[in-house]
Amino acid sequence: MHKLKLYQERKIGMYRQGQMQLAEDLLVIEELLTINFNNNEIATLVCSPEAFKELGVGYLISEGLLHSISDIKELSCDEETGLLRVSSTFPVNCGEMKTSRHINTCNGKGKAGLPASGAIDPVPFSQTSKPINVAELLYLISLLEEKAVTFRRTGGVHSAALADANGFLARYEDIGRHNAVDKALGFACLNKIDPEGKILVLSGRIAAEIILKAARSRIPMVLSRSAPTYLAVELAEKLGITVVGFAREDQLNVYSGMERVLPQAGLPDPD
Repeated sequence: MHKLKLYQERKIGMYRQGQMQLAEDLLVIEELLTINFNNNEIATLVCSPEAFKELGVGYLISEGLLHSISDIKELSCDEETGLLRVSSTFPVNCGEMKTSRHINTCNGKGKAGLPASGAIDPVPFSQTSKPINVAELLYLISLLEEKAVTFRRTGGVHSAALADANGFLARYEDIGRHNAVDKALGFACLNKIDPEGKILVLSGRIAAEIILKAARSRIPMVLSRSAPTYLAVELAEKLGITVVGFAREDQLNVYSGMERVLPQAGLPDPD
């Protein structure tokens, strides 16, 4: 159970057709989550008030500090104070992390700047990342939109899901698009779901940090209804990741890794 809903009703002034009137609207709620890793306060995230454990674990995975659930020795979360404590089964040097740094909803990185792409191994083209049909990709985007209830009610959150060709394995909405991704990755870790070979499905812009998160988790494809940045596509090419953007209705753009996308309009025949 979570202590807060993702949104709350509030009276506002609504100007329509030349007139101002009082009305009620739904506003998203934001909370602070401080992550203490091996007795180091490494970050304070501004986030939606749910799935704190998933967010913290996903953030640590995205930072390269955790790799699997076996790396976690202890995990506890105090939702009242917004404090998540994680200790690892092995010593980790947190010297590069900015101590107790407040991180806004659009910046999910605790390190100063982006790591060089050479520090992360490219995602190989293998059986775990076999080509996927265009129709299946468009289905995943339509499914993301269908389940984005909080966005439809408030317009104030982003969506992210970890998926395969059959549907979603984890899905979250959050005020921060990086947070939503980290929650999905954290859920996968805590539930022993291997993200390798899966698809990261987004509602928002594909930034370079998102590509790095995917690469660390060996995710070969990032799919979004929005656009990628130039740097994101450059990184994706270096890291062997397929980037698909502007996926909506019956169209999409493939910016890198086109070999993973089958152009057929219909679903493939079963084996």
